[in-house]
Amino acid sequence: MHPRRRWIAPSLAALALAVSAGCATLDAKQREWIFQPSDRAWGGIQDTEGMEDVWIAFDSATTGKPEQLHGLWLPAARADAPLLLYLHGARWNVSGSAPRIRRMQRLGFSVLAVDYRGFGRSSAGLPSEATALEDAQAAWDWLARQAPGRERYIFGHSLGGAIAIDLAARVQDESGTIVEGTFTNIPEVVSTFKWGWLPVSPLITQRFESARKVAGIGSPLLVVHGSEDRLIPPALGRRLYDAAAEPKRFVLVDGGTHHNTNDRGHAQYREALSALFGLPLGTMALR
Repeated sequence: MHPRRRWIAPSLAALALAVSAGCATLDAKQREWIFQPSDRAWGGIQDTEGMEDVWIAFDSATTGKPEQLHGLWLPAARADAPLLLYLHGARWNVSGSAPRIRRMQRLGFSVLAVDYRGFGRSSAGLPSEATALEDAQAAWDWLARQAPGRERYIFGHSLGGAIAIDLAARVQDESGTIVEGTFTNIPEVVSTFKWGWLPVSPLITQRFESARKVAGIGSPLLVVHGSEDRLIPPALGRRLYDAAAEPKRFVLVDGGTHHNTNDRGHAQYREALSALFGLPLGTMALR
């Protein structure tokens, strides 16, 4: 079993017991299990040389107070390069995501990657679905201010894919959306775990209903999944793709896992970006 599954799956048995402690405790525990927020760069210290620190301040409607996000900005060599908002998954903060950020920049994008509140150097606090979605919107607005009129794309990995889909379904100024190793909704992810037969779905408050939202995206959608992803089964990625409207494309990376698909499928990414989004391969850097 995937290490993260070993850690999360037994927690499902305790989920029902947590109800007796009250709804607030149940909700907080789910937020901890799903986001696993940390200021650590999981996977070791990553090279962020050449990436600029970005600070995004905004007034939060969910907390009712000023908040701040920390991000990394990696511009492309071309001054008119399309912009990409990078939304990471659980545990992995922006510095831990540096290799993926660089690969997306090599594909021709100027990349902004942000930490949600509770991660890295962003404002402290236990993240929730609502706060993460608000953080993504704040980062999206920051990108618009940096280069008015420039094409902007949204990218999300794993949990970040669910956040990306929600953002893309709400805004109307994205040129395209890319998700990798993501899912239909949290209850269906839970059902794939060893303890998934437990009747916990009605208790899940952080649902991330991507399959319901994805049809509302008004731009081309690229769904990428690794064939050997043991954390989020490829079937969930395919089901999400099936629920989306055209234009769309599904890319299955042979041998790709939850963590190496972005690297292993780099050439497939390049081809799909050209075919689906019309981004010319001639302007995109080779790996």
